[in-house]
Amino acid sequence: MALLAWLPLLALSSVEGHVFGGDVVVPFLHDLEVHVRLLLALPLLIVAERVTEARVRPMPRQFIERGLIPDNAMTPFQRAIESAARLRDSAFAEILLIAFVYGGGILIWRRYVVAETVTWYMIPSPDGPRLSLAGTWYAWVSLPIFQFILCRWYFRLFIWARFLWHVSRIRLKLIPTHPDGLAGLSFLSNTLRVLTVFAAAHGTLLAGYLATHVIILGTSLTEFKAEIAAMLVLVLCVATVPLLVFVPQLSEARRNGLRDYGRLAMRYVSEFDVKWIRDTNHKPGMLLGSADIQSLPDMGTSYATVRTMRTVPVTSDAIYRLTAATMVPMIPMLLTMMPLEQILRKLATIIL
Repeated sequence: MALLAWLPLLALSSVEGHVFGGDVVVPFLHDLEVHVRLLLALPLLIVAERVTEARVRPMPRQFIERGLIPDNAMTPFQRAIESAARLRDSAFAEILLIAFVYGGGILIWRRYVVAETVTWYMIPSPDGPRLSLAGTWYAWVSLPIFQFILCRWYFRLFIWARFLWHVSRIRLKLIPTHPDGLAGLSFLSNTLRVLTVFAAAHGTLLAGYLATHVIILGTSLTEFKAEIAAMLVLVLCVATVPLLVFVPQLSEARRNGLRDYGRLAMRYVSEFDVKWIRDTNHKPGMLLGSADIQSLPDMGTSYATVRTMRTVPVTSDAIYRLTAATMVPMIPMLLTMMPLEQILRKLATIIL
């Protein structure tokens, strides 16, 4: 698919003499954004889709295996799974995505994305700038392929978010003393790890965009701080916000756990105090090895587990992974601000 989108552009640009130079400011081989988009980001998105689906598909079964779904809610849970599967396999939905790409995606590209200079895909003419042969293939074949894969990615994420929202409407059997610190829902945060490839694809897209504007058009990298921040926020929000639908139930489970285990702990320590502190009529040796003494720290551990229970099913480790995956592709752009030799010299000065 990547070759179908990229190879004809190379051939048509060769025919028009726009591969290395010609009468254009940005020849084909110098347009780093296009190469990164079609040869790196597009394959990454396709691979990420396969990997993510393979990892996420077993997730709904975890709700059942962990006993989180009450027996009287099994029917709506199964309906949520079936609804998500129908949307995922819907041919009509993909037709709508194709219609959106050709109806809106190309128009947005022509109006807001096309470079304001003479390039291999947009050449001057007496009637104003027009698409070249390579530009026509790019606008009607290459770009729609990429936009379709990207839109299908966001559609799959919408299906995932919609499924989680339906599950969050079910009153789950959450146990606040579960050792995972999330009342049994820690497996949800693991889904964020498989989205690192998705994040890397977006970081690669932005790196290609920056490369064209910084290296070819001579714009300073510091002028794109807003774009870099916006891309990072977009990736983090798309990945983490769907999991926040469980925050109300987790918060309620923690409040109820603190109340219930606090009451239980109070009753236990009261009886312990009466038996072992107030009552002094104990036979020698009764205290040693007593199960009461061993159970006291266990009770404290249970209450501490509830008190430290998290109510947001997103770990800091997942945030770090997503941030790193998004930002790593842009590291080479730092060389436009400081030569590699100077960076290594400063690093050696710090270390040595």
